[in-house]
Amino acid sequence: MSGETWVRNRWLHVFFTGTMLLTAVITAFGWSPWASRWPASLAIVVLVVAYAAYGHRGYDSPRAAAAFLPLVIAAALVLPAVVPSTAFVQCIVFPLVWVQSERVRTAVVLSIVVGIASGIGLQVASGPDALVSTLLIEGISVIGACAMGVWISSVAGLSEERRQLVEELRATQDSLAEAHRHAGVTSERERLARELHDTVAQNLAGIVMLTERARGDLAADRVDRLDERLTVLEESARAALEESRTLVAAGAAGVAGDGLGAALHRLGERFTRETGVAVTVDAPDSALDRDTQVVLLRAGQEALANVRAHADADSVQVALHVAADRVGLRIADDGVGFDPAVPTAGHGLRGLRERLALAGGSCTITSDAGRGTVVEVALPTGAEPRLPAVAVPVTEVTR
Repeated sequence: MSGETWVRNRWLHVFFTGTMLLTAVITAFGWSPWASRWPASLAIVVLVVAYAAYGHRGYDSPRAAAAFLPLVIAAALVLPAVVPSTAFVQCIVFPLVWVQSERVRTAVVLSIVVGIASGIGLQVASGPDALVSTLLIEGISVIGACAMGVWISSVAGLSEERRQLVEELRATQDSLAEAHRHAGVTSERERLARELHDTVAQNLAGIVMLTERARGDLAADRVDRLDERLTVLEESARAALEESRTLVAAGAAGVAGDGLGAALHRLGERFTRETGVAVTVDAPDSALDRDTQVVLLRAGQEALANVRAHADADSVQVALHVAADRVGLRIADDGVGFDPAVPTAGHGLRGLRERLALAGGSCTITSDAGRGTVVEVALPTGAEPRLPAVAVPVTEVTR
């Protein structure tokens, strides 16, 4: 028997032992109509030995219970037949029947059998004159045992249901915790993907373009331009390295201590040096929280990256507008434009939309073939990143 089973049934073992001891005392000193009491003593010894050998496993093993309960019923017959006062043994017989039976119906039937067996034993010891009292005693005993057994069985059933519900709740909580952990990991991966695309990937794209131009200058023997190309190339590489280190440190790259306005000016100047496209920046200093500054800077970087890759523009205007409750960033170019109705395969606009959705912002893209493109981003001031309650579009496209 395992330690857990022993602990769970320890009080049943104690109750059985105490009842057997008291029954043995009654057998030794109680009144008996017979000259010899050895059958009662033998019944007690057999019952105790059987319980110690395998009967104690009947609480968990139907096979052990099936072998032990017939001995219990036999003892309920023999003991009162030899010493009528030992009918007291029913105090442990009825609980054994109910605890070691798998079904309520079986326990009721066995309780009736115990009552009949004990009644027969009392009749053997007391004779026909005690028939009425025997029927009364055993009837009350059987009815009381069945009522108590059914009630306790219902309580045990409710307890088992509660245990199963608690286990299901724990399993659900574990599953929910795992889902939250997975969602957190996925969200962090998406955040890093957006950061890498908006910072390091764009810097690397600029480095590739500068390298191609430097190679072209070298092939055309325009060595006078190489110094400037290499300078800008070095600055771009250093910027990519710094932003990579910042991302590794789990920070928000790109916005230094001098604020969003200065970061936008630096972005425009570097873009002009890398591409030759004139960038005009109108971005006054403003008191914005860091998350808002990062979202707006990433929007500017993505818009300029699209200008570099697709617009073939001569000039770009970047303007920051700060109001009481909202802040907006407008990036307009005079490039070739595009058809906004045609889906794009890149990740830039999608990442921008996701970032804006988390911050509660919106994005409007206005473009037409040959008329340039205008990207307007708006955010509530002091917005904190959040998950949208419902899937709503955050991008409006007009032509």
